Amino acid sequence: MSPSPRVVKQAIQWMLRLRENGTSPALHAQCEQWRAADQQHELAWQRLHTLQQELNLRAVPGAGVALHTLEASSQRLHRRQALKLLGGVALVSSAGWLAKDLQLLDSWTSDYATATGERRSIRLPDGSLLQLNTHSAADLAFDAKQRLVHLKHGELMLTCAADSQGRPLLIRTRDTLVEGFDGRFVVRQHDNCTQVSVSQGSVAIHTAPGVALRWLRAGEAVQIDQRGITPIAQPNMDAGAWAEGLIVTRNMRLADFLAEVGRYRHGYVSYAGDIADLRLSGVYRLEDTDKLLQLLPQTLPVRVSYRTRWWVRLERMS
Repeated sequence: MSPSPRVVKQAIQWMLRLRENGTSPALHAQCEQWRAADQQHELAWQRLHTLQQELNLRAVPGAGVALHTLEASSQRLHRRQALKLLGGVALVSSAGWLAKDLQLLDSWTSDYATATGERRSIRLPDGSLLQLNTHSAADLAFDAKQRLVHLKHGELMLTCAADSQGRPLLIRTRDTLVEGFDGRFVVRQHDNCTQVSVSQGSVAIHTAPGVALRWLRAGEAVQIDQRGITPIAQPNMDAGAWAEGLIVTRNMRLADFLAEVGRYRHGYVSYAGDIADLRLSGVYRLEDTDKLLQLLPQTLPVRVSYRTRWWVRLERMS
């Protein structure tokens, strides 16, 4: 489903208003209400937000011009259309920015991508199985020297296959380069780090040139960011359960759980501050997130209410 030109224009107007008056709590609340009022609103907002994030529009000289140009276009926010429009603005605004960030433009025309709530399995040319989680995108670069999967955003699971040509199997993210040798592992790219979790076999984390590889075995997980590689000793969630359509939690904060559920649904999930630290453990199916949320009052002192179809609110049971 694509949002209508009218809804896209409204989303752009909201983003422009927030850029001008971003410190206004009332304006943020009004925007959240607009997003939650209709699925098309949220879809248009997410697509525009992703475009802004991946092109780093805030750092572009004349970014306001780019957004105003988008608004004036009154077109559906399709990837190629938006890129063509923004490309012309970027060319005249900053050649330096264009040279730096042009590589990000192709994220809107990725080899493989999933929408919110969608999961997808792809058999790669070497026989490996690539699985993409919700709202993820990846490109392939298979040649005579390497098998490279570039995870642009989101999360993937890779089940490795042996290669008759002996080429390394690599996964590149913003933070690191992961090499798979056998088995199965998950790579998730967050806003500020990358997490790697191994369920079978082994992988190697490439660090700086000339520095020894960091090896991970089955059952191990790490977080990689600007500070380096940090082991994740006690994960609060099964990293690969999403491939089976599940969220499996272990003493997980309710706030973190709701953020995870929010990745798989359109709309807005909010909660009262006094329930954020409630803990839950269990197995939850992702096929219907509304049903999933309705299960929570069975184990936690919370109630679930709908402000609109797309705006869910959780509060402590009185």
